[in-house]
Amino acid sequence: MSREKENAGFVCENCGREVLPLSNGTYRNHCPFCLFSKHVDIKPGDRQNKCGGLMRPVRLRYKSGKGFQIVHRCLQCGEERVNKVTENLGQPDDIEEIIKLSGI
Repeated sequence: MSREKENAGFVCENCGREVLPLSNGTYRNHCPFCLFSKHVDIKPGDRQNKCGGLMRPVRLRYKSGKGFQIVHRCLQCGEERVNKVTENLGQPDDIEEIIKLSGI
């Protein structure tokens, strides 16, 4: 699969909004509006996971060298995965949703 196809935009299955692909060389793997993700990757960007369940944002964490990350839990299989918060890239993550996850 080409990198361009792997980094395609999508329509969020949770809120229905259009999500644009990132242009900084990384993969968009969650909705910047509601922060939901979809369980599609085994390794970032490979789109090889067959689960396909929606992943609910459950908390925010900070990791040195990576910055703030959203922890998602799959509603279908229960697996947890982390995704970096997306900032200042045309469609940054909704700060109000991030604040809700942080518990502030």
